[in-house]
Amino acid sequence: MDSFESNENHQIAGNINTHSNTNDHGWQKVTYAKRQRKQKPAAHSAANNSNDNNEPNNVFRSLELQSEDRRLKIIESQRVAANAVAVADTRSRSKHHRSDGDEGDDYDSDDTGSLEENAKADEKKVKQKKPKKPKVTVTEAAAKIDAADLATFLSDISGSYEGQQEIQLMRFADYFGRAFSAVNSSQFPWVKMFRENTVARLADIPLSHISEAVYKTSADWINQRSIVALGSFVLWSLDSILADLASQQGGSKGSKKGAQQASSKSQVAMFVVLALVLRRKPDALVNVLPTLREGSKYQGQDKYQGQDKLVVIVWMIAQASHGDLAVGLYSWAHNLLPIMSGKSSNPQSRDIILQLVEKILSAPKARSILVSGAVRKGERLMPPSALEILLRATFPPSSARIKATERFAAIYPSLKEVALAGASGSKAMKQVSQQILSFALKAAGESIPELSKEAAGISIWCLTENADCYKQWDKVYQDNLESSVAILKRLTEEWKELSVKMAPLDPLRETIKNFRQKNEKGMETEADAARQALFRDADKYSKVLSGKLSHGHGCLKGMAVAIVALAAGAAVMSSNLESWDWKELPVFISSQFSF
Repeated sequence: MDSFESNENHQIAGNINTHSNTNDHGWQKVTYAKRQRKQKPAAHSAANNSNDNNEPNNVFRSLELQSEDRRLKIIESQRVAANAVAVADTRSRSKHHRSDGDEGDDYDSDDTGSLEENAKADEKKVKQKKPKKPKVTVTEAAAKIDAADLATFLSDISGSYEGQQEIQLMRFADYFGRAFSAVNSSQFPWVKMFRENTVARLADIPLSHISEAVYKTSADWINQRSIVALGSFVLWSLDSILADLASQQGGSKGSKKGAQQASSKSQVAMFVVLALVLRRKPDALVNVLPTLREGSKYQGQDKYQGQDKLVVIVWMIAQASHGDLAVGLYSWAHNLLPIMSGKSSNPQSRDIILQLVEKILSAPKARSILVSGAVRKGERLMPPSALEILLRATFPPSSARIKATERFAAIYPSLKEVALAGASGSKAMKQVSQQILSFALKAAGESIPELSKEAAGISIWCLTENADCYKQWDKVYQDNLESSVAILKRLTEEWKELSVKMAPLDPLRETIKNFRQKNEKGMETEADAARQALFRDADKYSKVLSGKLSHGHGCLKGMAVAIVALAAGAAVMSSNLESWDWKELPVFISSQFSF
């Protein structure tokens, strides 16, 4: 019995050692002989029931090996998945599947492969984004511009392109283009800035960021360029800005992100160089005003006209007025004021146009500067056509009054003074007075009391400025009876003040005489009752004026006689009667008084 048990224990130990050397991967199982003898019947029974091999521990060893394989595979999967952050959830699901039951090695292998693929995919997703370039503002870019470096650059291009000022100006623009190349459109959204700011604030964009040294260096160099070359450069710069505007408008039609997303290139450099030129050489703008006014067609549209382009033109005139107020008002009156009387007039355009002239007139000593410089190089800052537009905008019918009417009334006195300023009696002023009288006579006859009164006053100014205006009035008298009545009425009511300004009175006396003859004829032959009433009113005022003129004429005659008597008495009292030249006395009297 002992021998049998000894052999059996030896056999079991051998089997265990065999498995340990082959499949336990370094693990050892401790067994006891007595316990094995007690469990022998149970082991044989389990082996028989499972129809497996005769070794009692094969079933458990197989389970242990499968569990060990799964454990090693899980460790390997975890190592692979640890390279990606997002694989953590996948690993949890994998553990959950493995704990649901004992599945085959094939399932475990497939699951491990899918984990590896997911890990690689997740690694691609979590790749770090490229760092964004830091945003550069206009102020930061402008601060880096060195005035000495700019001066050296300008000196170099002046020598390299001598006699080619257009190319020099292009290179000048390139310098600032490089200086502001890091500024994108989001840092200088000029379309939005121009739309949301007032004209007073627009005028400082973007030159408020340029240092005084850089400004002076640029201005000194620009001053040496010709007006023709600068005018071409102004148009070239404007074309570039308007092209950017068109691209932004085109890009914004199909995008909800806004117009500023259409172009990533900033236009700040073009605005800087254009402002520098216009401030230092305002005449460059005057040189291109006809082109901007008459314009040209581009893709079926006016190249320089339209509501979208108006704010850019206003900005340009604001820059020029900074350098010369007279150029600013001249540009406003010739190019912008006519827009308000045209079909394209709207509240937005009126507002921005009025803002500009209000800014010009609010400048220090603006009135004296503009009145003294009312005529610039033979051209008037406020031509007669501009005064007519202003007159009708300031005194509209009561039903046509708008918010802008009060603003027109505020600027009207100053602009009227500029329009009527000039060398009195000069050939140019005589022409201006005749042009003004043409529309003033018509306006004085309209059924708008305020307009009629103001136009009558302007007509009287024309009469005092140029005696030929009396003849002009006489020719159109019957065609403008309403106007004539208004003018005669005002002359009658304000005779004391006006008679001094209208001296000598001979042209008026002769004109009133002609009017009375026409009135008498009109009252006799005119069939229209309304016109007959006008002739009667005109004749009433003409008689009053004729009496005033006759009374004044009699006084002058008396004064002349008194002067002759005094002269004669002085001659008698004089000891040297022969020194008097009696022939010159009538000439002297006739030169002073007219009979």
